[in-house]
Parts: sequence; C-alpha cells; structure tokens
Amino acid sequence: MRQTAFDKQGSQIRWTESEGPPDSEGLPEAVRLDAARPEVQAEAGRGERGPNAAEPPLVYVHGLGSASTVYHAHVAADPRLAARRQLFVDLPGHGISDRPADFGYSLEEHADALADALDAAGAAGAHIAGHSMGGAVAIVLAARRPDLVSRLVLTEANLDPHPTPTAGSSGIATYTENDFVHGGGFAAVLDRIGPLWAATMRLADPLALHRTALGLVRGTQPTMRHLLTGLPIDRTYLVGDVDNYLPGREELTASGVHVEVVPNAGHNIMFDNPQAFINAVAGGNRPAAGHHQP
Repeated sequence: MRQTAFDKQGSQIRWTESEGPPDSEGLPEAVRLDAARPEVQAEAGRGERGPNAAEPPLVYVHGLGSASTVYHAHVAADPRLAARRQLFVDLPGHGISDRPADFGYSLEEHADALADALDAAGAAGAHIAGHSMGGAVAIVLAARRPDLVSRLVLTEANLDPHPTPTAGSSGIATYTENDFVHGGGFAAVLDRIGPLWAATMRLADPLALHRTALGLVRGTQPTMRHLLTGLPIDRTYLVGDVDNYLPGREELTASGVHVEVVPNAGHNIMFDNPQAFINAVAGGNRPAAGHHQP
C-alpha cells in the first residue's frame, strides 16, 4: 500500500499497485502460455519477448461509494493487462483513504487529490479507467493536469449535472447533510441500493459520500461532457446494453470519443462482462472514431 497527503492537514490518499514483470518469464505458467497466444499478443500490442515495459501505467478509479480494488482487481490478472504497472486508487472518503471532515469532496478536489497520488507514484501519462463518478473525476483530472493522462476509458461516467433522482448520487443529494449523516439517510440509502453496492458504500464515510454526491450532481463549469469532447487524447466511453442510455452520443463520437455498447452488461460492466471491459482497457478491437458498436 502507498499513500501521500492531499490536503494541508496531511490527510492521506492511498492506493495499491500491481507491478508487472519485465517480461513473460515472471508470469505464472498458465498466464505465460495464454500470453504467448498470437491473438493475445496482437490484442495487447506485445512483441515476441512479452509485455512492453515502456507501456504507460494503468490507473483504476472507482465510482461513488465504491473501492478500486473491489471493482477492478479481478481484471488486473488477465494476460492482456497483468504485465503492466497498475494502480488501484481510493478517492478521499472512500475505501482505505482518509476522510477529513473539512474537505469539500467536489469533483475538482477529488481530481486534485488523484493528481497528488499520481505525482507521488511517478505515474505521468497514465491510462485511466474510471467508473461512473470516477470517470467524471478522471475527465476533470485530464483537463486540469494533461501531463498525467494520455488515455481515458470511461465506464458509464457522469457527463452532465442535475440528473434525474435515482438511488445513487442524485438520490443521496436530495437529503440535507445533517439528515443524511445523522438523520437516517445513509441507512435508508444502503437499504435501497441492494447488498452488492452496499458492501462497499457502507465502508465510505457518510459525510464524504454526501458531499461527493452533491459535487457530482452539481457538476463542473464547463460541464464534464464539454471537457471530455475537448480533450486531445484517446478516449473510450463504455455503455452497457441493458439500458444503453447515453444522451448526446452523436456529439461524443463527432469529437472523436470511441463509444462502445457492451453486450450483456449494465452499469457495472467490469462485473457483467469482464472480457469486454478488459478488451477496451487493453485497447483491442476499438471502432474507428465517429462510430459506435451496435
């Protein structure tokens, strides 16, 4: 586990890392044999000796009330990703990171804390896989610190402010801070969202969770969507076909965002269709700019 301060009080943002071996000799036999298959090497862009040690680090950023290792550790061992340096960052108020009561937890503040982590880790030019709220944070980070981000893979990331109230961030934001933290709102939300999401949300700090939800509903100026369309880097946006809900799809593809509709998947694509998620993160089978998969 690694950590670095993200505020003046010395509160720590923490992450774990998976350091890939310098070549395929360090991989377990089953993974090494799989990685040697021509189709896997073609997908991952590897040479005959195995992984490219110069490949940018891969950073996972979780969604609201989640944790990066829980949502992404199961994909990290895939031979298309295992050789890379991979960082699993927990944003302030979530998972193993600190949860200061005097922190604002806006998208910009989360992005700055993530920047502190990547600076401390020496992870410039990273590929960032951001889920939901984590995708919104990743967009803001790429706009504020372009030196830290060279590619975005966004899994149903929030792009617009003031969404229709649901059980997630918009539902949490309907409570006052006091009612959510001290008046039973947190417990009520845990009951509504179901056991899987509640398993990680109950580990988040209620105050941080509420302020983060407010920041996500408030959005940014310009909006996350506007920031995303203006970024001059490789961008992939994943949407599950269960709802296949993505307003402004044409605008995104026109700006060069690769929109991929993932079959047999809902909001948690990395759980519902892990192979499709891995393929997108590894960069394989991506459609040309301006098109989306049916």
